[in-house]
Amino acid sequence: MSNYTFPCASVNGLTTNQKRAAIAALRASLIVDREQAKAGKIAAAEAKRAAATAKREAAIAKAQARLEKLLAKSVGPVGSKAVKANKRPSKGVTFGAEANDLAAKIKAGVSTI
Repeated sequence: MSNYTFPCASVNGLTTNQKRAAIAALRASLIVDREQAKAGKIAAAEAKRAAATAKREAAIAKAQARLEKLLAKSVGPVGSKAVKANKRPSKGVTFGAEANDLAAKIKAGVSTI
């Protein structure tokens, strides 16, 4: 028998065959733990993919709804700029004497600064 002392005190009093059985049980336990960890990672990846797919489909549905709304609102082949141009114009802006003086200076080439 060797002088090696196991770190786990519960193994020190066992016979060689009992130690071998404990080692075999530990190896089997490690295999089961690795399989469970792998299954957990696979499940997490599947959930992540499903969430991404659902998010993508929601974005597509939202964009399609927005497109339908815009198409329903459209005026026709004329376009929105033509519709705005056909509306009644706003009141004209009148400039005061100071603006006319400034325009005259600019026309004459005098520095306004």
